[in-house]
Amino acid sequence: MFRSLGALVGDLLIVLLFVGIGMIQHGTPLTSQNVLLVGWPFAVGVLLGHLAIRAWRAPFRLWPHGVFVWAITLATAMALRTLFSAGTEVSFVIVTAVVTGVLMLGWRALALYLTRAERAPRATSKAPAESDAAR
Repeated sequence: MFRSLGALVGDLLIVLLFVGIGMIQHGTPLTSQNVLLVGWPFAVGVLLGHLAIRAWRAPFRLWPHGVFVWAITLATAMALRTLFSAGTEVSFVIVTAVVTGVLMLGWRALALYLTRAERAPRATSKAPAESDAAR
């Protein structure tokens, strides 16, 4: 449960990071209102991506979960930005795809690496009764 929620929160934080960096790069004031106005299409995309792929089943997986959540996030955000005339120039779409892809898949790869010991098969040891009988 916590990992599933962690994956969703992780993706939403990545979207916020991307939006914040973009706003700073373009000289847009970093206010909560501006972050909300720019970031909501991406947040909707993250939520749809998690629901569509049922990401809670394997929240840190790169394939297919991470890739599909990223792709759905990107497609949804660009569709909503187009629908609301927020701009989807080709250069913006390319930069968005590359940066969000690296960040969204990168944090999952790091999470997989850091939790590898938890996923490794454990060696079975003899039960105490068996070892006492062997003496």
